[in-house]
Amino acid sequence: MGISSLGMNNIYTPRQQRILLIASLLILGGFIIYGLGQYVSGILGAGILFVVFRPWFHYLVHKRRWNRVVATIGLMIFAFFVIILPFLVLSIMLVDRIQYYSRNTDQILGLVQKLEKLTRIRITDQNNIRSLVQQGATWASRQFPSVLSGLLDFIVIIGLLFFAMYFLFMEEEKFIKGLRRYLPFFPNTVDELSEDLKNMVNANVVGQALVSIVQGVLTGLTLWIFGVPDAAFWGTVGFFMAFIPVLGTPLVWGPAGIITISQGNTTNGVGILLVGIIVIVNIDNLLRIMLAKRMGDVHPFVTLAGIIIGVPIFGILGLVIGPLLLSYFMVLMKVFERQNRRIHQEAVNVRNEEAAESVTGGPGVKPDATP
Repeated sequence: MGISSLGMNNIYTPRQQRILLIASLLILGGFIIYGLGQYVSGILGAGILFVVFRPWFHYLVHKRRWNRVVATIGLMIFAFFVIILPFLVLSIMLVDRIQYYSRNTDQILGLVQKLEKLTRIRITDQNNIRSLVQQGATWASRQFPSVLSGLLDFIVIIGLLFFAMYFLFMEEEKFIKGLRRYLPFFPNTVDELSEDLKNMVNANVVGQALVSIVQGVLTGLTLWIFGVPDAAFWGTVGFFMAFIPVLGTPLVWGPAGIITISQGNTTNGVGILLVGIIVIVNIDNLLRIMLAKRMGDVHPFVTLAGIIIGVPIFGILGLVIGPLLLSYFMVLMKVFERQNRRIHQEAVNVRNEEAAESVTGGPGVKPDATP
């Protein structure tokens, strides 16, 4: 008995078979993603770096005629030393200082007491502040990649990232062809989607990273010039805070200025606040306007909502991945809307043609003009 004859006895209709097949694919895909768990960030990171470095790859391989393997390995080395390693060092330094302050809460309590004297407002009980600081330090430490406590996980994530990045570049044509084949969109829609996603990556990753670096450096320099202790640490905090729209670095230099005034250094405190309001904030706005014109604009609400979604899932990497995923969702919704509009317009055109044919008596037949 052949397979075709067995198919005649199948209890499912073709439509039900199609629905069950799609459901099976979604369930298996969900199990795969769940199994990867914390390593998903490595795969997503490889995709982000692929989009960021693809123009460089095209320039080196297709214009300068570099060997594909050499160009790919070169980009991987550049990504490690320029992006991943500095980010890791900043994270370790920040976690170390956070843990220090969580163990030595007397310094923070002293600052709170000075603020209470300055504002004449009692903030809260000291025991509550100590508990809040320790809980906040524990939460913050969990969001950063820890080499000491999770060395194996860190190696697997980085290894997976570079493994995926290597094969994305080495088999670029096959990967793009596969996307065009399996994505449920029209060919021209895929081109629009690719351009939109590239702009989103540039705006969320490259643009935001540049703004955060400048903001972190300016914050650290300002605090150092006006004699604030641990200026490098607070500059690093400013770098990560700059990813948060609207609030950002004012969460760092604002309290620093107020605390400095409460310590009796009114000139330095006012100087920090003036530099923050006049220089840091305006440079931040100017950079965002310039980058929005060149790389694409992302609404602050999208960034903030993406951070809220991404940080609990991906840790500190959620500052980048969260807004990016939310932006991708919005792009896909726009693509879905355009594609449905096109299908609807094609259906309307077909109905109009059929109506015209019914009036003329068939295709190509002109109506009789005589009365």
